[in-house]
Amino acid sequence: MPQVVIVGAGFGGIAAAIELRRHGLADVAILDKAPDLGGTWLHNTYPGAACDVPSHFYSYSFAQRRDWERLCPTQPDILHYLHEVAREQGVDRLVETGTHVTACRWDDAARRWTLSTSRGERTADAVILATGQLHQPAAPRLRGTFEGHAFHSAGWDHDYDLRGRRVAVIGTGASAVQFLPAVAEEAAHVTVFQRTGNWFLPRRNRPYPRPYRKLIERVPAVQRARRRFWFWFLECLTYVIRHPRTAGRVVGAWSAWYMRHQLRDHPELRERIWPDYTFGCKRILFSSYYLPTLARPDVELVTERIERLAPTGVVTADGRLHEVDCLIYGTGFRTTEFMFPMEVTGAGGRSLREAWRDGAHAHLGIGIPGFPSLYVLYGPNTNTSGGSIITYLEAQAGYVRQAIELERALGAALAVKPEVEAASDRAVQARFEGTAWTACNSWYRDDSGRIVTNWPGYMREYIAETRRVDPADFEPVDPR
Repeated sequence: MPQVVIVGAGFGGIAAAIELRRHGLADVAILDKAPDLGGTWLHNTYPGAACDVPSHFYSYSFAQRRDWERLCPTQPDILHYLHEVAREQGVDRLVETGTHVTACRWDDAARRWTLSTSRGERTADAVILATGQLHQPAAPRLRGTFEGHAFHSAGWDHDYDLRGRRVAVIGTGASAVQFLPAVAEEAAHVTVFQRTGNWFLPRRNRPYPRPYRKLIERVPAVQRARRRFWFWFLECLTYVIRHPRTAGRVVGAWSAWYMRHQLRDHPELRERIWPDYTFGCKRILFSSYYLPTLARPDVELVTERIERLAPTGVVTADGRLHEVDCLIYGTGFRTTEFMFPMEVTGAGGRSLREAWRDGAHAHLGIGIPGFPSLYVLYGPNTNTSGGSIITYLEAQAGYVRQAIELERALGAALAVKPEVEAASDRAVQARFEGTAWTACNSWYRDDSGRIVTNWPGYMREYIAETRRVDPADFEPVDPR
């Protein structure tokens, strides 16, 4: 029976554990440095935290719920759901919290992995890295020192009272768009520092009317129909991004109308928030409250470049000092770092950092040549701009389970062939040509400009490509 260690107890790690145990692979442990399971939904507790994907689709296909209270699930809803599923499936007891994995090293002689953790060394026949792309907060490198209170949205300080405070928000991405309306309701004044504008579509996310909730709960066919609808709706959103000159222009025009309507009485502000890039190139944001919040008299939008921090605030390139009491970073995550700074060393002592020196890449975002029995979930080029990441994670969990079963059947540690991975990577990168993703710089790219986070196609395509493991794609490493 192979011993499997999963690093990360978010949606990916939990999905992998459930998949393995369902197929008789019972020797599984899940390690996570956090105090509880949940991944990004454990850490991101800022006001207004929620998912943009509809509740009935942001859930495992095998663990459906018909009691969601609103269209898009909030952070508490999602965390409760993940705990509930882990408990029902019996994998919650496999999670070893407070266990920080700092290194994974392949032992050529023993044909096993050794993991260095904050609680000592562990060994495993196979390792699944389910650390994801959204677990390392990113903060801008700014000169100077701010002497007031400061925190990142991914580490929200709930003990700090914002009432009556002057607050600076640096960043206008998805997290900031969600928490700004709540912050503006409490703070005396909010200064928002924007580097680039965003394209918006509406999302009020009000609770479902009671009769509608009862209909969903009592008629299972309604839930099935909703999931089918949202699957194809999200596939259409991907279509829009893949075809910016046709469908992208149509939906982009709708977005533009919506944004103009929201700021119809504020033409000067509307001009300053307007994005200067193709619709869909960066993450499309959903909010019915953010733009009206910017128009409040106690909220100021600053588009001048930040020059430095000062003890009492933020200094912009025009020399102005914006005095504040608190600074909140809404600057997102280091998405292209993946599992790093963890050290991963494969066959022959090869470093993963060295293997990825020209950009992260993996076969189907999962398998890496020269790293036997190592699998990545939510790895390179598996993020989605138009679907549900849970769909991708389920597909990856099934693929990894088959690969581990293949290793057990052959009695060998397997790694994807270099030529197979190289060919699939070329195919993935080629599919970005002509899409909106290539029309600007975004967090989808690494420092070289290569798009390393996103899948360039549709959910249905990824599901099809990961449905069955092809033994011919792998080669044994020191077979038994």
